Amino acid sequence: MRAWVLLSAVLWYFAGVGWQRSSIITKEGFVYGKVGRPVKLYVELHHNSPVLLCTDFKRAQKETVDPTYLWIGPNEKPLTGTSRINITKTGKLLVKDFLEPLSGLYTCTLSYKIVKAETQEEKTVKQRYDFMLFAYREPDYAYQIAVRFTTKSCVGKYNDLLFKVLKKILNNLISDLSCHIIEPSYKCHFVKIPKHGLTHELFIAFQVNPFAPRWKGTCNESVDCEDTTNHNILQARNRIEEFFRRQAYIFKHDFKKTLPAMHFVDHSFHIMRMDSCRPGFGKNEGLHSNCASCCVVCSPGTFSPDVDVTCQTCVSTRIYGAKTCP
Repeated sequence: MRAWVLLSAVLWYFAGVGWQRSSIITKEGFVYGKVGRPVKLYVELHHNSPVLLCTDFKRAQKETVDPTYLWIGPNEKPLTGTSRINITKTGKLLVKDFLEPLSGLYTCTLSYKIVKAETQEEKTVKQRYDFMLFAYREPDYAYQIAVRFTTKSCVGKYNDLLFKVLKKILNNLISDLSCHIIEPSYKCHFVKIPKHGLTHELFIAFQVNPFAPRWKGTCNESVDCEDTTNHNILQARNRIEEFFRRQAYIFKHDFKKTLPAMHFVDHSFHIMRMDSCRPGFGKNEGLHSNCASCCVVCSPGTFSPDVDVTCQTCVSTRIYGAKTCP
């Protein structure tokens, strides 16, 4: 079996993180209300919300006499200070450790007085500010990869043998990352190459998945496990990409006279990222254009029971983050 060569890859590192998806958050982490329309915000699961201000920017620049603040939560009941809800005397609201059920409409009513200096006549003014908060989490990444290998014939045991050995090598390459190869397949085709005649090639496809058996052991009890799994799958992707890059280099520089009958086809490496959302979350670019790449909590009237990327309609659901349709 010296017809082809497979070498291990070099580890490459790449990582990415995300936070609250909004351009309306000030550098201090504050969000002002807007008169007449709600402010839509996305808060990463298990993170703190930005600080919501019970005022608009214009009003905040003016003197406010005898201000009072009344916050109403998604359950349509007045909010009070708890371990998770922090409300200051000046009407600032912070929601800690944000969870799916905390999604929804937050309303604050600012009451203040206008006093005529000459007569001391008072007039009470009320202004309402609405904030729509949605829990989100980063999608889980997987990668669909396609490569091609030349072969002598579409008949014979060596095609199966190469395919099995390749799967084993790739799985060993990423096993320490709790990633694995799933849905591997191959087909043999006749390919007419200009100026080179007819050749046989194996069209191989597989998916690099971050959920190998016992993958939860890599999370170290972290509540944001997708940060870990996505970090690992990016490393796995880079290792596999480097592996095939090395194959192309080897056959271009080390076999100057005669190529093996079975070898990697240069420039045949193709990769596509596939996103999935955890149950109770989905993507909706139309509804959540400011967080189009996020997995946003399913709104009441929808649910997501599996790792799809969409929330399905279910008129009987009344909660955020439904995983079933009762």
